[in-house]
Amino acid sequence: MDFSLNDEQELIRQTARDFAQRELAPKAAARDLSGEFPVAELKALAELGLMGVNVPEAFGGAEAGAMAFSVVMQELAKADASVAVTVSVTNMVAELISAFGTEEQKKKHVSKLTSGEAVCGAFALSEPQAGSDPAAMKTTATKVDGGWKLKGNKQWISHGDKAGVIVVWALTNKDAGTRGISAFLVEGGAPGLAVISAEHKMGLRGSTTVQLGFDDVFVGEDAMLGTEGMGFRLAMAALDGGRIGISSQALGVAAAALEVSLAYANEREQFGQPIIRHQAIANKLADMATKLEASKLLTERAAWMKDQKIPFSKEASMAKVFTTEKACEICDEAIQIHGGNGYTQDFPLERFYRDVRVTRIYEGTSEIQRIVIARQLIKEASN
Repeated sequence: MDFSLNDEQELIRQTARDFAQRELAPKAAARDLSGEFPVAELKALAELGLMGVNVPEAFGGAEAGAMAFSVVMQELAKADASVAVTVSVTNMVAELISAFGTEEQKKKHVSKLTSGEAVCGAFALSEPQAGSDPAAMKTTATKVDGGWKLKGNKQWISHGDKAGVIVVWALTNKDAGTRGISAFLVEGGAPGLAVISAEHKMGLRGSTTVQLGFDDVFVGEDAMLGTEGMGFRLAMAALDGGRIGISSQALGVAAAALEVSLAYANEREQFGQPIIRHQAIANKLADMATKLEASKLLTERAAWMKDQKIPFSKEASMAKVFTTEKACEICDEAIQIHGGNGYTQDFPLERFYRDVRVTRIYEGTSEIQRIVIARQLIKEASN
């Protein structure tokens, strides 16, 4: 395996880094306090080609692969994880439609996402009583003349109130379990679509998270993504790739925490010398760097396998569970190194800590990742 970046990937990484440090990092703390959604920044990222990193060029994407997407996410999250998660979900939606949509669906929706005409895309799978268990969903799609009517609620939908297109999962056959789930493309602002509530979150405050209500929302027959009953498979395929994105997001935040901690430990003096010279602090930094490097290798392996079209579900779950948990540990130790300063808003560590915590929850909790890994191990052992 060769994880070194080619010239195109390196250019994309540098483009993301330059933009992130110039445009995102200076406003990240203010965005965290105000909760302002970064519309202008997202449109600018679309102009740079970063809202469709692994999307075909025919629909405005960069078609640069999963490895390029991973490094983009790392650079953006290092500056502002709120922006990174919106970019991650939008890329996931654009890639899903590109892979399974009709030509008309691709032209209508993907091009709008990659160009910035639609500021972002949303992924509406979870419900109030159906988070880790999609089979428990209650949202229904009823066949009517000319299309379908969607009815139900979706919860924990990142920027669902801002999205130009929302992929919505609903039951088209209540008696078929996961085989009765289908996916539909719903345009933002559709009649009957309402924002029921907005979550007041611990972190990622520059990205909205809402509950959506679908009150007989009508969509045409051409709005179904894939075929009837294919929805669960589509969701799992999207989440496999999305987990690389969340791993990369956690990597970026953890890298920022380590970088800030190294600078602080070199400057802060106690007992007549910089605290980095004290073994207790040096050991923390060494462990943080080791955890970060191991996480990076797991994440890049999953991205590389996706690019090589090798099955990567297990590896994506391994990357997500390990990286997100180690990133939380790194951010926690970063606060410890900063002492009381790390607990204040004068330093970015408390924001990093709040932003990174959710990576162990969304797009599949750590517990779910371990189930995915274990099931694959059992399958491999029986072959």
